[in-house]
Amino acid sequence: MAGKRSIFEEVGADAKAALAPIGGGIDARPKGARRGIRLWLVALFLLVATMIAVGGLTRLTDSGLSITEWKPVTGALPPMDEASWQSEFEKYQAIPEYQLQNKGMTLEAFKTIYWWEWGHRQLGRLIGVVWAVGFAGFALARSIPPGWTGRLLLLGALGGAQGAIGWWMVSSGLSGDRLDVASYRLATHLGLAFVILGFIAWYVFLLGRSEAELMTARRGREAKLFGLSTGLMHFAFLQILLGALVAGIDAGRAFPTWPLMNGQFFPADAFYVPDGAGGNLPVWHAFFENPGLVQFIHRMSGYLLFIFGVVVWLRGRKSSYQATQGAFHQVMAMLVVQMVLGIATVLTVAHVNVAITHQIGAVILWVLILRARHLSQYPVAGSIRKGTA
Repeated sequence: MAGKRSIFEEVGADAKAALAPIGGGIDARPKGARRGIRLWLVALFLLVATMIAVGGLTRLTDSGLSITEWKPVTGALPPMDEASWQSEFEKYQAIPEYQLQNKGMTLEAFKTIYWWEWGHRQLGRLIGVVWAVGFAGFALARSIPPGWTGRLLLLGALGGAQGAIGWWMVSSGLSGDRLDVASYRLATHLGLAFVILGFIAWYVFLLGRSEAELMTARRGREAKLFGLSTGLMHFAFLQILLGALVAGIDAGRAFPTWPLMNGQFFPADAFYVPDGAGGNLPVWHAFFENPGLVQFIHRMSGYLLFIFGVVVWLRGRKSSYQATQGAFHQVMAMLVVQMVLGIATVLTVAHVNVAITHQIGAVILWVLILRARHLSQYPVAGSIRKGTA
């Protein structure tokens, strides 16, 4: 017969059982599912961030049009002999970029730009494989938490769309009299890359805590700060798109002076775009194709983003949570760095090293804004300042 237990022991045991948190379905699964998926997403995040940097270098080195065909599977293999190299070179010689800009380029010089574009596409294939293998593995192991299958499938769908948009972008520079891809298509391609990166980062933040912890944290949500950080996120995304328009037409090299643009606040002939036949195209083309106007808009938007960033930071530094305060301090610091890098890019005529650092800075700023927004929605309770509820 079991030994007698005092009434105090029974009540104590019942109280402990009653007070123990009961997690949702996602917490009932092995903790390894959340940790494993989070590590997989971190790997994808690093690959996509690298992809953005490599894509920027591909654009800055004028390598993006070196491969004139889209072969998602067979294109994974580069030319293996001289005959294959010559065949690829001849295809490149048939497009406007070679005929109007690179006439006389040697085969060895072509190989240099070819490897940049091939590496860019190969990295895209690697990202697709890492996503597919990871998703299939977690799905077959039935370790995807409830509610996460659709989110993870979304990443794969966006990645597939990104590949198609990449070719849509490249194809715009293979005919007519274009020396580069269409700037608005480049902006679409880069914008989607940042959307994908943003989703991955947000999912990584969510998986950093259990569902029960997130539900508890949300009770301390700072709605106004969350709204302001959401606005800052959208504004930063707009600035990224404008930066892509600048890169698409090499507008960053057109006016290498600051704070004025070649001695003027507003550039001359800002609404003029030649049509190739002695006339000019409709005014709306200038917003995508006139270097002066495109750079001016990017500059003005940058100033406004910085001012709005200061407003958000002033609100964020008053947060009741130290971790949230720190997140907004980091956003403000990166805003300053990014603005300095933007000015340096202009003054150095978009030197490759400076320009790619500016693009990497955009990635860092983007993620820091998302992190600050996340902490506004799900504050870390352990960082409540003394004296707050």
